Amino acid sequence: MRITAVTCVKNEGPFLLEWIAFNRLLGVTDFLFYSNDCTDGTDTLLDALAARGGVVHLPNPAKGRNYQMEALKDAAHQPVVRDADWVWIADVDEFLNIHVGDHTIPALIAACGNPHAISVTFQFFANAGVDRFEDSPVIGQFTRSHNPDLWCSDTAIEVKTLVRRDFPLKYYGAHRPFFREGLPAQRHPAWTDGSGRGVPPKFLSAANPRRMRRFPASGARVHATLNHYALRSLDSYLVKNNRGDVNREHRAFDDTYWRARNDPAFEDRSILRYLPALTKALDHLKADHGIAALHDACCRAHMARAEALRAQPEYARMAAHLKALPPYPPEEWALMQSLGYVA
Repeated sequence: MRITAVTCVKNEGPFLLEWIAFNRLLGVTDFLFYSNDCTDGTDTLLDALAARGGVVHLPNPAKGRNYQMEALKDAAHQPVVRDADWVWIADVDEFLNIHVGDHTIPALIAACGNPHAISVTFQFFANAGVDRFEDSPVIGQFTRSHNPDLWCSDTAIEVKTLVRRDFPLKYYGAHRPFFREGLPAQRHPAWTDGSGRGVPPKFLSAANPRRMRRFPASGARVHATLNHYALRSLDSYLVKNNRGDVNREHRAFDDTYWRARNDPAFEDRSILRYLPALTKALDHLKADHGIAALHDACCRAHMARAEALRAQPEYARMAAHLKALPPYPPEEWALMQSLGYVA
């Protein structure tokens, strides 16, 4: 089975090797990376990986527009995507955590009945007080998250989607594919959630604009969860705030974004099942001294950028503010205050 992972990156150098190694454990065979405006060595590391095979690295084709959607439009025409049996579109801070069989994508596909698409629900992992960047697997550093079925006050949570090559595709979206309008009902794709259940009809046909990329999370993770490490360490969050959103312009990573995702109410260590094999895979990648040197350079650039930002009054205030915030989403904190549980 040929599985291609597609992603967009900007200054994600320290995290590339883990994401590639982890996805290879899942059964991903090929990678298509689009990069733009990198200053930490991300593009140089990707070029080196591409020269060794299994990775395609292209400049993002967007010209001041929606970076991710322009890249996905281009990706649909790339041989590494066209020739794949399945396409997995995700970000470098997202890890597909498969609970069934041998914990690979083929096992997930089999458990879901081999549909045309499988949409797996997010679970947002909190910073949980991790201050400094550490060059060790992200999946091992962060194990606290919100209640899996309730994020802030919302029971409908976003998804990312595995897409089979014969999906009646109109275009790839960042969270789900879209099929052609007017497609007869009998030709609609078979499409499941991460438990193998059919997705809601309005999600299937994108009939509800407010929920085009999400549906109720309750019971949707029997076979798989999408672990989203959107915050990582405070160091990395400051760098992310300064970098901006790799996928679209003018999106701010402020305290609202932080508070919504920094809910440590629930502990989930299930992804640690992959950690021993991941550690070996990373050691194998770093046995290539050229790759190891480029990875280390990315880490040094990341740490230097974090230190430079902390030295700026604006970012020093931001760091202090984020550390002082209550570790609850805004809606939950407001409810606790209204009930008198906190002052």
